[in-house]
This record gives sequence, structure tokens and C-alpha cells, in this order.
Amino acid sequence: MEPHSSPSLLWAPLLLSALLAGLSFGFLLHSLRKIRSRDKINTFGWGLAGTVTTACGLWSSQVAALTAMALPWELYFRTDALGLSATVCLVTSALVLASGRLALNPHGRMTLLAGEIGLLWSLCLWLGLRSLGTPPTGHGAWWLALVLPPMVVVAGALAAAWLALSPRWHQMGPANSRLWLGALLFGLTAGMAQDMALGAQHFVDTLGNVNGLLDVTTAQLAASAGCIVLLLGVFGVMVDNRAHGQNRMLANSLSEANRRLREQALTDPLTRLANRNLFEERLEELLTRLGDEPGSLAVLFIDLDGFKPVNDSFGHVAGDSVLREIGQRLKATARPTDLVARIGGDEFLVLAEMPGGTLGAGKLAQTALETVSKPYVLPNGVHVTLSCSVGIVMYPDHGPSQKLIANADAAMYAAKRAGGSTFAFFEPSMDHDAREQLQLQHDLRSALDRHELELYYQPKIDGYSSQITGVEALVRWHHPTRGLMMPGVFIPIAERFGLIGALGGWVLDEACRQLQIWQNQGLRMRVSVNLTPQQLQQDDLMDRIHRAVTRHKIDRRLLTLEITESVFMQNKDAALRVLTRLAQDGITLSLDDFGTEYSSYAVLSEMPVHQLKIDRHFVMKLGTSLKAEAIVDGIIHMAHALNLRVVAEGVETEEQRDTLVRLACDELQGYLFAKPMPADRLTLWAMGDDTVHGSPDFRPSLYDDGVALLTATS
Repeated sequence: MEPHSSPSLLWAPLLLSALLAGLSFGFLLHSLRKIRSRDKINTFGWGLAGTVTTACGLWSSQVAALTAMALPWELYFRTDALGLSATVCLVTSALVLASGRLALNPHGRMTLLAGEIGLLWSLCLWLGLRSLGTPPTGHGAWWLALVLPPMVVVAGALAAAWLALSPRWHQMGPANSRLWLGALLFGLTAGMAQDMALGAQHFVDTLGNVNGLLDVTTAQLAASAGCIVLLLGVFGVMVDNRAHGQNRMLANSLSEANRRLREQALTDPLTRLANRNLFEERLEELLTRLGDEPGSLAVLFIDLDGFKPVNDSFGHVAGDSVLREIGQRLKATARPTDLVARIGGDEFLVLAEMPGGTLGAGKLAQTALETVSKPYVLPNGVHVTLSCSVGIVMYPDHGPSQKLIANADAAMYAAKRAGGSTFAFFEPSMDHDAREQLQLQHDLRSALDRHELELYYQPKIDGYSSQITGVEALVRWHHPTRGLMMPGVFIPIAERFGLIGALGGWVLDEACRQLQIWQNQGLRMRVSVNLTPQQLQQDDLMDRIHRAVTRHKIDRRLLTLEITESVFMQNKDAALRVLTRLAQDGITLSLDDFGTEYSSYAVLSEMPVHQLKIDRHFVMKLGTSLKAEAIVDGIIHMAHALNLRVVAEGVETEEQRDTLVRLACDELQGYLFAKPMPADRLTLWAMGDDTVHGSPDFRPSLYDDGVALLTATS
């Protein structure tokens, strides 16, 4: 029995063998990844599929490799060796999957897989060689078939597993791509090792004493069945990857939807700043982390001054653009550790970590004031200027954590009461004020229904004829427990809590109703009504006035509407349009509190007013201050030059009256003549009723003309 020389090899079967080895390795890795799931059914199914498919693939790979040999005799296979080879493939595949699932870390799993796959492949190759014949000892480089190929396969398996499983290669792309790239690498090394093993072998040509031989065609058919199983497994992997990809897309979509929902839940949709929910969440986190360290954080409550006129006059688009820009400005000027939030309307919050004590918090508030006060350009090109009021609380000095925002709000309102465009630190008294304001606004909402409001009237006296020229309507509130309340107490509350519209509408209607009563009595009495900034910005103001005048059938020339300079200057264009329409409709317009704001010819020349009122601040100083007298004289001359009548309010002494008469002031109003009184008392007072004259609350008329005094001249 002479050995033949080394056989020549056919490349097509070898390439097929390498491909099958690579696919088997890829399916094995995929199965290993799937069986690490917590789902027991999924683990068992993929474990069984991985064992069978990998075994079939490896066994078919070996048969394909063996058929690559071109021998001088017809090729036969020993059935016992092939059967043992198939069994080893099956058992070893199961062991590889089981041990791979139990490995705790990726590096240990890679090493274990590489060693087991290398030994598995080497054993299968040896059994495959045994199925063809017995290599004679002492002939050829037989050790190449037994030592070097397994080493090559182990190295290839280690490299392939490292590429497919190691976290350091995640940046190369998706896990599936790396898995099949590793499978390709293993297939190439397996093909190389098979080529080395088969090329180094010598075979005897006698197998006569061996029972159960298979010819090459039968062996190839059996291997084809294994190939089909492997291809079905690979197809299953593709289907699973597709399903997994779709599930991942759905999961990503769900994650993105959850992210957007959370963003909507925690973000202001207009400014993209944090909303109140996120602000309170961050506040709790910060309090937990910092504890009760003094001065550890500050909360700034920022409320815009004069925003509503802009929003009402130019529309919500313009108002939204201003709010967005303010949000961007505040965020740009805030420190990286600060959180800026919009909690609704024109209110913003700033959470400042370690602000640097009250001095640092004050600097942050001053920065916010300066930032907000810069001019804004609306979408229509109009320039507007706003200001803000800022309330500051320091933790833990200014209250417990759950009251920080409420206390900051109270401090902000204190700053607004001080005139706005400033900041104020929280004080304990503000907490009481805040609770009182909440109670008052609750009571004020039902005051109209309970008929607790009443108009008082303060007369205006003509400076030349000493006749009554008209009255100013002033609202009073007969609170059930607090008694008579002045407008200086509840008007700011009505403005803050959105009640001023209903209150102003009631005052206008009630004044017109009283005008009708006096008109039916034959008394031609002019009545002045103050318009608030919010009323002037109401779109239906003209309709409200028209309905009140029409319903009570009064002469609209007897109705005077008073506005302040500040209301006009907040939004000149919008205010000018409304005032012009009112003047064209026959309503008399009066500029109130003149001298405290801009007080210039430019302002007066733009406003379609008929009279102006000198602020009581200057009137009170007449007789004691030459500067005040000079200012009043200048105002009167300026008004007369513009063909305006002048009213001086706050006249309390005869010296003030005499000075105003000497300076040619047209009308006088003040406690020297009478305090504000109900309509019925005003009529009796003007007629010289002794009962009213004897009242300690009112001074009698200085004039004696009785009812004739009510025939006022314009």
C-alpha cells in the first residue's frame, strides 16, 4: 500500500467551504446574542436553532472542503467517521452556546468562543480526514494538518469574535454589520486552514477493509441538506434582524415621542424656556443637593411692566415676538448654572445657584432690569420699550422651599407697587400682604353682584365764575367687614388679577346712569371718568362707551374721560388711534396728573385732549415754593397756548386757590371745596343744604347761588 503524493485542490469547493464556515460562525454569534435574553422561550428557541444550524453548517463546510481534493482514485467517505463528525458538530455547538451564555464579560466570552470554535473545527477536520483514509505515519508534513490549521482557526475565531463582540468597535457601525464582517473573517481563516491541512496530507488508496462507504455524490447530497438548513437559518437571521430593526425603529420613535412629550410637559412652547413644572423639579433637585446652606440659591420673579398694552394694541403675534426676545435675552445674560423659566403670560422665573449673597442676587436682578428695558422692534417695524419688576427671595432666609415662588411673587408685587422698573427683596410682611390681596381679589369678584360698589363725586369749580363746572367720578367699595375702601387699595388688585375691565365698565355705566338722572332733573352736570391703561387697550372700548351713552340717553358732550401721560406713552400709536376716535365721537378728553411724566409740548401736540389736570404734587407746594409756582404758571401758559383748559387738583388752602386764580387756572378741585361724596349728597351740598353743611366730612359751598350753580359752562 503505497501512499500517493499530495493531492491537488479544487478552488470552488474550498471557497464554498469557507463561505459555509463563515455563515455558520455568523449564525452562532447571532444565536449567542439572542439566547442571552431574559425570555426563556426565546432563549430555548434560538439555542436549539443555533445548535442545529451551526452543526449543519460546519459539517457541510468540512464535506465541501474534502471534496476539493483531486485524488487518483474515486473518492469515498467512511460513514462512521462522517456520522461521528456530525455528532461532534452538534454536541460541540450546543456546548459553545451554553458556555458563551454563561460567560459574564465580553472579553472572557470572546476568548472562550475562539478556543471552542477552533477546537470544534479542528476536531471536525480531523474526523473528516479520517473519513477518507488513514494518513501514514512518517510520511509527509502530517503535523501541518494536526497543529498549524487549528492554530490558524483559533486566531481567526478570536479576531472575528473580537470584531463582532468587543465594545471598542461600536463606532464602526451597527452590531449586525460587525457580526457578518467577523463571520467573513472567520470564513477566510477557515478556508486558509483547510487548504493548509488538505495540501499537506498523504492518503493510502486502500479502504477495502472498511464497511459503510459513501461515494462523493451521496456525501455532497448530504452536505447540500446541511447547506439548506444553514441557508434557512441565515434567512431566519435576516428576518429576525429586519424585525429587530423595525422594533428598534418603533422603540426609537416611541423614545422620541416620549422625549417630545416630556419636552412639551417641561418646556414653554413659545419661548422654549423651562416651564413651571421643570423649574420646580430643578428647584427640588438643587435644594436636595445644597441643603440649608445660607445664601445657597436665589429665586427671581420677573413680571413685565406695560406688556398688556403692546399685546392688545399690536396683536398676539407682536406680543409673542416680544416674549420670545425677552426669553432669549434673559437666557443669554444668565449664568451657565442658572435656570430661566416662563411660567405664563409675561411672568418669568430665574433660579440662581450660589448667587453670591444678597449683593450678587441684586446684581442679577439689575441685569434683568437693564436687559428687559432695551427697545424692541415689533414685526411691523414699531419700536416699543418695556420695563419689569423683580422680586427676590434667598434660601433659606426668606422662607421654606415650598413658598419660595410665592414669596418671590409677593416681593415682585411690592416692587410693582413702588412704581415698577425696580427690584425688591422679600420681607415677612409681604407674605401677609400677599394673602390679603388674594382675599381681596376674591371678595372683589363678587362685589359687583352684591352691589357693594358706589360712585362718589368730587366737584370742580370754575376759577372765573365760581360755578360748578362738573364732577369727577371716584369709585368706593363698601366692604362687608373692612368698611369703606379707597380705590388706591383695590384698583391695583383689580389690575393685577384681571378685574379692572369689569370694574371700569361698571364705573362708566354707573356714571352715565347718574348723568341721566341729573339730566332728567334739568341739571346739566359734566362727569369725568378715569380710564385705566387696560381699558384703553380694550378692542371694544368704543362699543362699551357707545352702548352706555345710548342706553342712558345722555348728551355725550357731558362725558369726560381722563387718562394719564404714562398710559399714552406706553403705546403712543395705539393710544392715539383710540383717543382720536373718542374725540371725533364728541367725548371730552382730559390729560390727568400732568407734570409727573414727560410733560412736553410734543406730548400735548400729539394728543387730541381738551383739558389737562395739574398734578396735586405741584399744587400742594403753592404758597411755599416759588419753583412750584413757576412750574404751574408755565403749565397753564403752555396749555392755553394749545387752546386747552386747565384743572388744578388737590386744592386744600385758600392761598393755593388764590394763587391758581391769579395764574388764570380754569378749574379748581380739592378738599377746600368738598370731599368726594355720593350723588345725592352732592346735589344737596351744591344747593346749600344745612344738613350737609353741618357734616364734619364736607365743607359748605363757598358760593351762594343754589341750584343755579349747577348750570355749568363748558
